[in-house]
Amino acid sequence: MTRNLGSTSLHRKRRSADPMRSYDALPAPLRNWLAQATLPWSPASARRVWNRTCAKGLSAEEALTILSQAEARTLARDRFANTNHLPTNT
Repeated sequence: MTRNLGSTSLHRKRRSADPMRSYDALPAPLRNWLAQATLPWSPASARRVWNRTCAKGLSAEEALTILSQAEARTLARDRFANTNHLPTNT
């Protein structure tokens, strides 16, 4: 059963923390980006990228650009991404 993840060749991972509580604790710009993301990011992985970019002194916009680039790289690895199984952000 694919549930809400759609068809993907990428591996799924079990989460130990409450994903909604973790999501609610994220900064507002990051939550807004996750709401529009193509892939189902975990709050922990999104926060990890966000914290890394903020530690480098980058702005929120630059952090969101880096997240979009990471998502694009992941989609490029997914063999189902180009078969219209996943919606595209336009």
